[in-house]
Parts: sequence; C-alpha cells; structure tokens
Amino acid sequence: MNQEPAFLKPILIFITFVFLSIMLILPLITVFFEAFSEGIMAYIQSILAENALKAIYLTVLVAIIVVPLNTFFGILLAYAIAKFDFKGKSVLTTLLEIPFAISPVIAGLMFVLLFSSSGFFGDIIKNADIKIVFALPGILLASAFVTFPFVAKELIPLMQEQGKEEEEAALSLGANGWQTFFSITLPNIKWGLFYGIVLTNARAMGEFGAVAVVSGKVIGLTTTMPIYVEILYSEYLYVTAFGIASLLTFLSVITLVLKNIIERTGKIHKEL
Repeated sequence: MNQEPAFLKPILIFITFVFLSIMLILPLITVFFEAFSEGIMAYIQSILAENALKAIYLTVLVAIIVVPLNTFFGILLAYAIAKFDFKGKSVLTTLLEIPFAISPVIAGLMFVLLFSSSGFFGDIIKNADIKIVFALPGILLASAFVTFPFVAKELIPLMQEQGKEEEEAALSLGANGWQTFFSITLPNIKWGLFYGIVLTNARAMGEFGAVAVVSGKVIGLTTTMPIYVEILYSEYLYVTAFGIASLLTFLSVITLVLKNIIERTGKIHKEL
C-alpha cells in the first residue's frame, strides 16, 4: 500500500492556511480594523446615522419578505419534483438553475426592461400608477429571483433520498394530505429546510448586483446595506462605509455559525 510522503501533509496544511489567511481572514480583519480606526464612538455614530439605519431597515425588510416567500415556493417546487413524475420535470429542474447561471446584474437589467416606465409592461404600470423599478417592489423582485433556488436545491435531493413510502403509508392509514405533510414530510426535511433558509437569508441580505440595477441607488429610499457601503466608499467616507460593512459581515458570520450548527445537528439526527 502506497503512503504519501511525510512532508506532504504539513506543506499542504501550510499552503491552505496561507491561502485562507490572504483570501478570507485578512480581509475580514481589515474590515473591522478600518471600522474602528477612529474609535468606538465614531463607529457607533456611523451605524446609527439616519441613512445607515434606513439601509439596515430596508435590508432586513427585504429579507423578512423574500425569505418566507422563497421558502414557501421552494418547498412546493421541491415536493413536486421529488415526489411526482410528470412531463416537463427535467425542464423545470433546469429552469431552477437559471438564477445561478445568469449574472445578477443581467437579472436586474431584465426586470428594468420588463417593469420600467419604458419597459415591456411600462404602459400597464403607468396606467395602474404602480412603481416597481427604483422602488421596493423592484428590489424584492430582484432579491427573490437570485435567492429562489436555495431552498428547493437543498430539499430536492433530500426528498428524493427519503422516497415517498412513508407518505403513502400515512395516506393508506387515513391521513389527509396536510396531516401527511406536517406529520411525515416536514419533520423529515426540517434540517435541510433550515439550511436552505439560512442560505437564502444570507444571499438576500448580501445581494448587490441585481439590486443595484433595479434600485436606482436612492440614498435613504432604495439603498440596502451592500449598496450603501459602495456609495459611502466611493464618496471617501471610509469609516462609515466600513462600519456598515462590518455589521453586514457580522450578520454573515452569524449565518455561517447557524449553517454549521444546522449541518452538525442534521448529521447527528441522521446517525441516530
């Protein structure tokens, strides 16, 4: 049996550590260092500024709306693909990959071409006196588009692996569809569902490209946290920019911790 050279392991570990330090750890340290470079009071003031609070509020609002919406439709889509056979199933599965394949900037541009005043539905929107692009509805549409696949992508292989024998047994014993779903299906997919929700929330709060196109970057109205950071940085307001960036980074770290907890808990339950 061939064995790897003894020196290979420490070399690979060292290279990996150096790479991760340069690409991940050092940038994170830099964000927080710059955020606190003028003291904690300047940091607090940057976060509590009126436009910063509005950006934080809009980011949270988008997540609150988009995450439950994509969770609901993600469960429906995953259930349909995993539990049923129908014509066009492969097409539906392929369509699920579109948000991953298309650049977020192109996705935002598509909504502008559709829903702006000069877009495909421009006359209808004007007559209905509805504003979608450069307003909250456009931001929600763009965020929902780029985050739509996460829940479904997590649940489809999980549901396919579990099969449908338990659901069929429950139905044969007299349970209706809702009882079967909440008593059998949902408990079996809960860890995958939580994982998909966490990923969806992280992407919804951190999305820049698609939202930047449809929002118009109106400070105090249509600027989410990532967009506000870009505006502040371009105006050389570094402390405020890095302050908001550090808050967004902190939220991302929390998301990462939740992701790891869910993964470990799911593995433990699977082993049991």
